Amino acid sequence: MDNQQSPPHPDTRRQLQMARSMCWHCQSEVTGEYFCDRCVKVQPVSKETDYFTCLGFPRRLMLDPKKLEAKFYELSRTFHPDFYQTKSADEQTISLSNAAVLNTAYRTLRDSIQRAEYLLALETGSVKDIRTSPPADLFEEILDLQDTLEEYRASERDSDQGHRLRATLQTEQEALERRKEGMEAQLRQLFADWDKLQDAGEATSLARVERDRILKEMRDLLSNRTYVNNIVNDLAATIA
Repeated sequence: MDNQQSPPHPDTRRQLQMARSMCWHCQSEVTGEYFCDRCVKVQPVSKETDYFTCLGFPRRLMLDPKKLEAKFYELSRTFHPDFYQTKSADEQTISLSNAAVLNTAYRTLRDSIQRAEYLLALETGSVKDIRTSPPADLFEEILDLQDTLEEYRASERDSDQGHRLRATLQTEQEALERRKEGMEAQLRQLFADWDKLQDAGEATSLARVERDRILKEMRDLLSNRTYVNNIVNDLAATIA
């Protein structure tokens, strides 16, 4: 019995995005597919193809996770090793490389925070990670918290002082978790604002101002959230 899977349906292939402008095998033009129309050889994903395009989605932040997952599995089947067992070494290498790109794209876009950070990098042209910074109104509180953390680490855990410091740190952890949840709620609103602006498709000066506002507020919130999240994780690990 032949266990080899059937090749992807032509309609699926037509939905895939352009990999290269010229086929590596026959040098004919490739228009909008991962496969050459002429020789039907698999084409490598272009380095210029972003993760949204790779998975067939516009640059939006409120993506449906079920649709994203379904599209990922649909495209993954296209590059399944079973389809390339009898193909050339070049085709096998390309299919594996394409599958790796799809995996990275999916891992990035399925997480709302990573998705937002990735979109920011695309829209602002920045390839550097967003720097973490404490919220301005929490700066003094965080300094005090760090002192308490150090004091707790140096204390006898079963002593009265250790129990008191641990209770203080638990209270601070809960407060910071609520603060992080508030930031995430603000981010979700910015995600909705971004999608609405992109759906409108306006190229006016007011639209550009709104775009810049959303991106700046998103960057600041992501920076603050990551900082707070790191402290929450540190607290949880310390008092566990």
